[in-house]
Amino acid sequence: MKTRMTELLGIKHPVMLAGMAFISLPKLVAAVSNAGGIGMLNSVAYTPDQTKDVIRQVKSLTDKPFGVNATLIFPNARENLEVALEEKVPIINFALGKGDWIIKAVHEYGGKVLATVAIEKHARRAEMDGADGLVVTGHEAAAHGADVGTLVLVPLIARQTKIPIIAAGGFCDGRGLAAALALGADGISMGTRLMLTQECDMHQKAKELSLKATAEDTICSEKIDGLPGRWLKNPAAIKMAERRPSFFQAFSSALQIKRMIDVPFFKLFLGGLKQRGVQDLARQALSLKGLRAAIDNGDLENGVLPMSQAIGLIKDLPTCKEVIERTVAEAEERLEAVSKKITS
Repeated sequence: MKTRMTELLGIKHPVMLAGMAFISLPKLVAAVSNAGGIGMLNSVAYTPDQTKDVIRQVKSLTDKPFGVNATLIFPNARENLEVALEEKVPIINFALGKGDWIIKAVHEYGGKVLATVAIEKHARRAEMDGADGLVVTGHEAAAHGADVGTLVLVPLIARQTKIPIIAAGGFCDGRGLAAALALGADGISMGTRLMLTQECDMHQKAKELSLKATAEDTICSEKIDGLPGRWLKNPAAIKMAERRPSFFQAFSSALQIKRMIDVPFFKLFLGGLKQRGVQDLARQALSLKGLRAAIDNGDLENGVLPMSQAIGLIKDLPTCKEVIERTVAEAEERLEAVSKKITS
């Protein structure tokens, strides 16, 4: 299936792996790229040296295009992106910040830049800055998004921009891909669906428990990691959404983040102030700790997981290749079926 997305990124299928912290690791990234999609490596929880290492791991596992994702509001984002630029990663995907400097640097070596947006003014800004494509994130998506659902947000932005759009939020199968194309997108991003695959290194218990969840088993909150987002509705997420971290928790949690990503302490507090205050440092650290508990140990009593409403449609653990190929095949079938309905 050829679309503006496949032509822009040099890939076979219009499917992208969402850049998920602790989940979008080299093995999964390479599996998606090898299957004809575009794998997206998450760089949030790495030091610059670690970022270089995981990028090179991906390169050793695939000769296909892949990308690196960065959330610019986090204190280590610039340093890690500079490593990705040195490594000439083919695609850079940034979110929650101004990316004009990234676009300029990536274009110098012939790479492409995708800007993740959840509101229309950010989409227009990214296009003006020179982004090559947009990842448009609807309210159904896991983790960070805004209030407008995919059904409205994608056509709203498609009417106002000329660059390719990758729709994100609630996509997990061919029906979703067909719908995204009809809405004006050129492909889809899948996080929750590709998280629940054989190549994802998330703990098997967490996978099995996730498969039992329904579309109603998610929670939206800005208090879990300091930014508005959607998570699996489990005891830990509910508790985190209801409490207000103390200053002591903010301080001790900031130390935990400092040890994890090796940045100066003052940068952590500046990062917290960019959001809503130093309490967000506590939320960030507690959510990272919760992510590790869920992903590494399968602990969904004390751990937290970003989760799309699409979880209600997901009932198996296939390979990435199986997911992508059947998604595209089903989309082609659905589009043909709709065409027949219209002309009959």
